[in-house]
Amino acid sequence: MKNRLKLNSSSNHLIGISIDHGDGHKRITQAEQFLILGGSQESHQFLTETFLKVFNNLKQTGRQLETLEPDELFEIINEVLKNF
Repeated sequence: MKNRLKLNSSSNHLIGISIDHGDGHKRITQAEQFLILGGSQESHQFLTETFLKVFNNLKQTGRQLETLEPDELFEIINEVLKNF
């Protein structure tokens, strides 16, 4: 039986996919509201840190992913990326 990733269907999720792997490793990071697949160690770590900072921002401002408009999420991600 294969392992299957399970996402909570009652909430929204961010999904990050990176295709710059070359070392043969299959990287998967699964959290409550995000999933990151693939990538080199560096890009996978970058996506993980970015998503963690996005959700930290949401927590600090009392917002939830489910209530954001796409442009609001885009602004938060851009702000996080500016501070890297």
